[in-house]
Amino acid sequence: MRTPATTRSRRDLLVDLAAIAVAVGVGLPISLTSDGPGGPWPVIDLVVGSAACLALWFRRRWPLGVALALLPIGAVSAMGGVAAGIAVFTLAVHRPARVALPVAVLHAAGGAVYLALYPDSQSPYWVSVTMGVLFTAVLVGWGMFVRARRELIASLTERAERAEAEQALRVAGARLGERERIAREMHDVLAHRLSLVSLHAGALEYRPDAPRADVARAAGVIRDNAHRALEELRAVIGALRDDGGSEPEPPQPTLADVPRLVDESIGAGMAVTPDYGLALADAPRDAGRHAYRVVQEGLTNARKHAPRSRVTLRIAGAPGEGLRVEVRNPLPVGAAAAAGIPGAGAGLAGLGERVELAGGRISHGRAGGGDYVLTAWLPWTAPA
Repeated sequence: MRTPATTRSRRDLLVDLAAIAVAVGVGLPISLTSDGPGGPWPVIDLVVGSAACLALWFRRRWPLGVALALLPIGAVSAMGGVAAGIAVFTLAVHRPARVALPVAVLHAAGGAVYLALYPDSQSPYWVSVTMGVLFTAVLVGWGMFVRARRELIASLTERAERAEAEQALRVAGARLGERERIAREMHDVLAHRLSLVSLHAGALEYRPDAPRADVARAAGVIRDNAHRALEELRAVIGALRDDGGSEPEPPQPTLADVPRLVDESIGAGMAVTPDYGLALADAPRDAGRHAYRVVQEGLTNARKHAPRSRVTLRIAGAPGEGLRVEVRNPLPVGAAAAAGIPGAGAGLAGLGERVELAGGRISHGRAGGGDYVLTAWLPWTAPA
């Protein structure tokens, strides 16, 4: 709760000036009309009471100190009594009950002293003391109510701000996750397309004397894949720039699209032997989409790092057993090992993250017999 005077707002300034005005406006008539001790006491009362009223200016910064300072003044000064009551109220607003209640009890006892010095001729002493105690209790209760209300408002405001911040973080996290997913799709798609372009361009470079029909076919494949790569890149960049556009997302490939992917690789000069142990169209859509990306990454890596090796592709699975994909190719040796297409090295890492998020498993590396094997298992839930 804000208490330093250096943070006094315009409203606080007006309230503090009003409190001083009330203390003076009510306390001065009481002092002038009260029948207290004679002699110089009325003058002393005015001086001390005026100091008590001015002390209210510091009640926000030092509520406990002002309340304790006005305790003896409120017990003996008619003019300072109102200021002492305001100080008790301020203490209850700015400090917890364990601090405010003992000071309020002391002020109530000081009120009994005040009534002994300024007796009320119309009421018995005990009645006046009881009324003073009740008045102090009302001030403390009112101040505690104001404090509780402020704390409730502050708590609700903080909770609303926290909820808004958490919502913003959730939205940002979802947006980042979607962009990472799009980035993975971009890598998978463009790496496949560009590897085909590089492979055919390399064939044209190393075989300048190839028949015209072969050159035309290779040039057509290069043009077609470059065009598709540009379209896919444009779509991905548009999705990354847009935070929620209305353009529908293009349909994602499924396992039924694997034969077309294999045909493209064979058309690019790769030796691929597919072995489909199931009807590809029967695979579930989500698992099939991830399996398609596994096959795509496996063929792309084989095209990059083992361009003249025979690739064996096996896909099998059944409901309840899962979907298993294996891409196997011999590792090149010697000069052939250094002739591969350069890659970013992030494809398998992104693929592993994709498969793990789908609840599957993936492994890759050298196997027995000198082959490089990429295997993935994806869940395929049996129908209930």
